[in-house]
Amino acid sequence: MTVARTLFEFDDSYARELPSLSVPWTAAPTPAPELLVLNEGLAAELGVDTAALREPSGVSLLVGHGLPEGVTPVAQAYAGHQFGGYMPRLGDGRALLLGEVTDVAGRRRDVHLKGSGRTPFARGGDGKAAVGPMLREYLIGEAMHGLGIPTTRGLSVVATGERVQREWGPLPGAVLCRVAASHLRVGTFQYAAHLPDTTGGDQDVLRALADHAIARHHPDAGSYLELYRRVVDAQAELVARWMLVGFVHGVMNTDNTTISGETIDYGPCAFLDAYDPATVFSSIDHRGRYAYGNQPAIAQWNLARLGETLLPLIDDNGEAAVEAATAVLSTFADSYQRHWAEGMAAKLGLPTPDPRLAEDLLELMHAQRVDFTTFFRALSAERARSLFAEPEPFDAWAARRAALLPADGAETAAAMDRVNPVYIPRNHHVEEALTRATAGDPAPFHRLVDVVSTPFEERPGLEDYAAPPQTGCAPHITYCGT
Repeated sequence: MTVARTLFEFDDSYARELPSLSVPWTAAPTPAPELLVLNEGLAAELGVDTAALREPSGVSLLVGHGLPEGVTPVAQAYAGHQFGGYMPRLGDGRALLLGEVTDVAGRRRDVHLKGSGRTPFARGGDGKAAVGPMLREYLIGEAMHGLGIPTTRGLSVVATGERVQREWGPLPGAVLCRVAASHLRVGTFQYAAHLPDTTGGDQDVLRALADHAIARHHPDAGSYLELYRRVVDAQAELVARWMLVGFVHGVMNTDNTTISGETIDYGPCAFLDAYDPATVFSSIDHRGRYAYGNQPAIAQWNLARLGETLLPLIDDNGEAAVEAATAVLSTFADSYQRHWAEGMAAKLGLPTPDPRLAEDLLELMHAQRVDFTTFFRALSAERARSLFAEPEPFDAWAARRAALLPADGAETAAAMDRVNPVYIPRNHHVEEALTRATAGDPAPFHRLVDVVSTPFEERPGLEDYAAPPQTGCAPHITYCGT
């Protein structure tokens, strides 16, 4: 029995049940693999021996080599709308699904590589990844997990020992090993829905995909319409949670919208400093399509594309199918608003939601460029007034809030601190940590991961990690890393 077999007992239900939606493939060679970071907490969830993962054979597995006999990685096929334009064939251009494992809680999880070399879906790219972007995905995934937001997570980042060429020069290469509830995307359904029909119109592949999604994520959903309803609500809650912590995904294409409701693909993502709904960090989002304030509407747009693919399964009568799917899609706004309003009430210490009060606050914060994360912790400590250059409008707002607060101020403040983070991955700290790690100094990266993994607990000596950047800094820009 190989070390790899003792580490992971892989299944391949996706490749086995949906053979037309993936291509068997092999990871590219890695000249000198070196483990940069291993997520021991996640490894424990998977029931994996971390000491064995650190051995050369374990590190080899984390880049796709030395797999157990009979395990064949696959590159998954999917389509997608990218910045609103439909691409019928995207797929894993630099990624491989090693297989599925059952974790210690009985949940099926994908084990997936990113940066593992060119595949048939590479579209001209080199299929590789650099250390910085892979560490970013690991870092932000751990931050989101610490915040309680559904997310894919990095199990490891392994340096490959080779250089990858990017516009700004050669960079050290790396492979991320990512764990997810699944990698089923809206784009997966778009690809299946547009495959050439060789079955006389029976939609066999699409139906098999929907059945697979139901079995994996919503086994009690009794119909394809109910599957759609579950995905709509999962995405509404997910995006509401993003908005409540100031997270900007940056590239909300349909191929980055999961059926599971997990956040996936941390490319040009970042967190708000000063509150501004028009905030865009991505270097390629020139028109602000995926700006912070646009995220709920974009999520609903993406879900409309999912609904279009499911129409043949929902009802044989086209008009009836459209009517039923539209009714489900129309629930997104109310679902999102409910999740957001309840979350804002908790952040403000209110016993019941007051959307008008919350929206008026955000307008004040925008007008005076108040730091989003700092404000809510300052509010529970009764220090928020000092954040406003012109405090009189805040005073009026605070009086309205005070009239709605419970009598027990100490308990209210403690409850607020349980949902309002002290620490987020501040953009200036993220860039410094990634730059230093790329240059061979991983200490700031490991320190930052430790800080953001427990974001609600204020710790002495970490004041700098809680502080926004100095005023006058240049606008933060992020890149997709490909």
